Amino acid sequence: MRGAMPRRTSRDIRSDSMVDVLHAVLSTGETTRNEIAHKTGLSAATVVTIAGELIDRGIIVETKTTAGQVGRPTAVLAINAERGRVVGLDVAETYVRGVMFDASLNPLTQIERAHDEHLLDPDSIVEAIGLVLDDLLVQAGVAREGILGVGISLPGLIQEPTGIAVVVPNWEWRSVELEHLRERVGLPLVIDNPLKAMVAAELWLGRGRSASSMTTVNLGTGVGAGIVLEGRVLRGSTNSAGEWGHSLLQLDGRLCRCGRRGCVEAYIGVPGIQQTLRELAPEHPLADVDMQRDFIMALAAAVAEPEQDAAARETVARTAYYLGSALADLVAIVNPEVITLTGWTTWALGDLLLPPAAQRMREQSPGRAGTALALEVSTVRGNPVASGIAMIALERSLVDAGLLTSRIPVAL
Repeated sequence: MRGAMPRRTSRDIRSDSMVDVLHAVLSTGETTRNEIAHKTGLSAATVVTIAGELIDRGIIVETKTTAGQVGRPTAVLAINAERGRVVGLDVAETYVRGVMFDASLNPLTQIERAHDEHLLDPDSIVEAIGLVLDDLLVQAGVAREGILGVGISLPGLIQEPTGIAVVVPNWEWRSVELEHLRERVGLPLVIDNPLKAMVAAELWLGRGRSASSMTTVNLGTGVGAGIVLEGRVLRGSTNSAGEWGHSLLQLDGRLCRCGRRGCVEAYIGVPGIQQTLRELAPEHPLADVDMQRDFIMALAAAVAEPEQDAAARETVARTAYYLGSALADLVAIVNPEVITLTGWTTWALGDLLLPPAAQRMREQSPGRAGTALALEVSTVRGNPVASGIAMIALERSLVDAGLLTSRIPVAL
């Protein structure tokens, strides 16, 4: 029956326990079996069994021993970083960024190619992805056989009854374009959307270490929310959960690029922020800056100047007001323990946006839902989308090795 919950098997339960062990090891760098049991709530016997299997398969290693509480040596466990390499590719409207990681998700090398945001035909994007991957392999001196997997984050990725699709305004791919992508990459490949990638990074490498329910909000060209509930990424029936940027902020408001009016994205996405500036000061020198990143960096610089740029300051203030209001709706629906902000708008304007947005969010959140809620800038630095999609690719390699049952929506 459509919509019925799949029956969980003993293998699924064991897979979840193995994910818990891997998460505990990866998030701490080095740990012991007793510490894993304490952190995960798994029995000591289960941890010993799973750790033994992961050691036998070369996934984790014993790095050293330390003195135990009663003098018995205790083995310290870590991810086997040298087991292979994994690549994360963050594909956006304005760039393709690739990062190569070791198996512990330590970044080794990265390459970015700027992309003309007006040229979004599939052939151009696929070739840009392929060139970044080729350059990464050459720069790192890694043979293709040493790659455990490649993860690619594509905006607007959804699943449909007939297959998968990338649906972004002015950029629509169907199965044939994705087949070309698989052929160009020529390595074990997973794809997912950036919201799921960035919250995977937060789950494994950031606040997910201490919060079981959280939301990570991405601020950039578009905006969206990756959601974790009770330790699991929320995907929805078509993998499109988290499109908070296309929820309603203002009735019959600005036209959004999705075709609706009044979406959150139309106010706090970069084009929306620039529109706010145009409404305040049509003749402002930043009102018609063509490239989005240039605009955000220039806006941040204008606000920081000693001489007052009233229009720039009011633009940031209104953006914080819009952001806090929209976050309050998210709090009402999800009720997370923590919300983290990420993305290149956050890196440029986060210190200016966060305090007033947090105040507005708490004022507008229902009941006491916002009282103890933490709103923070994400501590996952570098490129969280590349890190997260690489984590998903690494997880997929463990599925292919028969260690985990698949929780990954799209493997090509």
